Amino acid sequence: MAYMTVVSVMLILSLFQCKILFSTSLASSQPNVVDGLGLHNDLHIAKHESKVTLFWNNNLTEEEMDMFNVKYVLSYKFFNSAHERKERLQEKEKIIHLGLHSGFRAKVKTQLFKKGTGALIKESSWTEFTYKAPPVYVQNLSCVIYNISFFNCTWHIKAEAPEDLQVFFSFRHIKKDFKCQEYIKNARKKNIGCHMKEIYFQPSRKINLNISVRDLKNDSRKQSYYKTFTPQTIEKLNPPVNVSVFLENRSVKIHWNPPPTIGSARNRCFMYQVKITDRKPVNVSEEKYEYPFHKPPYKCAAQVRAKKEKCITNKIWSEWSEPVFIDDEKTVDIMLLTLILICLLVFLGCLLTYACQRYGCLEALTLPIPQASDHVKTWLDAEETHHQKHISMQVEMHSETGLEITEEN
Repeated sequence: MAYMTVVSVMLILSLFQCKILFSTSLASSQPNVVDGLGLHNDLHIAKHESKVTLFWNNNLTEEEMDMFNVKYVLSYKFFNSAHERKERLQEKEKIIHLGLHSGFRAKVKTQLFKKGTGALIKESSWTEFTYKAPPVYVQNLSCVIYNISFFNCTWHIKAEAPEDLQVFFSFRHIKKDFKCQEYIKNARKKNIGCHMKEIYFQPSRKINLNISVRDLKNDSRKQSYYKTFTPQTIEKLNPPVNVSVFLENRSVKIHWNPPPTIGSARNRCFMYQVKITDRKPVNVSEEKYEYPFHKPPYKCAAQVRAKKEKCITNKIWSEWSEPVFIDDEKTVDIMLLTLILICLLVFLGCLLTYACQRYGCLEALTLPIPQASDHVKTWLDAEETHHQKHISMQVEMHSETGLEITEEN
């Protein structure tokens, strides 16, 4: 029994050693194998109504594929677009949604990586391909959700579009199809937008748009373009609510509440901007902001706006909230009021001086008292003499009357 166990162990060790030797010899011969590989790709496509599927094949055998980790680099760019998209794939196909693009340029190459270490060993050259779609007459599609249940989409029609072309709009959401409620038209009576209301969205479910372009004279000439949105990425929030501003410990403190939204209303989902009077807006991640000041402000106005940044990326800012002012008696600058009062008194004094000079008030007050003339003096002396004589006669008459009364008694 012990002999059988020893034999079994020896056999296992021998097999393991052979495997190691085989792997070593394979690794040592790998550079020679790689040098002998002439990598290249064959690229072809399958066309659909609104998308194109790219397929490619390399010239490696199954044994050669097993020796390496094989990956593919795909790069493509739509016509009239500066943005180039680049992906590394393990599959040999890629679905490209055209949307409102009239074609693209694509290129693909194969890369070989060493198993275990992941080091790049070799890569092929680029295989390029250009795809041209039928003419697209609609461009600049833009959609926004606002006030929770309002949905607007707008687009432009190219100048070279046929005269009888018309654009129709619809979308699918939560397994329901919705047609446009109210079209927005241009001067040529062409549909350039759609307005809808009382549409309630589930934030986790996609909105699948369908832009249908038809020739009204030829029903066979019809094209449809598709675009997909996540509701929260195109939602324009309302301004934050309950914005309040007050002073405390030589700081302006601002508080607010997040606006209603179709998605998650957790505080960490929102990004805010605060603007105080004419200062540059400041990014804030909480529902409060404190601004210290060195000199008490006479009047302060604060505004806040919001968007979603963390739970989901949204580039659309809300409108600014209504300005909230703080105008407290404690914040009034006494020196400023004193200066204003002094200026007002000086102005009134100058105005009064000018008026007096204009109408001669000062001259009337400063004129000397005139002296009496000689005729007036003579008349006054005569009057005084006459008055004295009259008084003397009355005294004499009084004396005589007194004497007569005494004699009678």
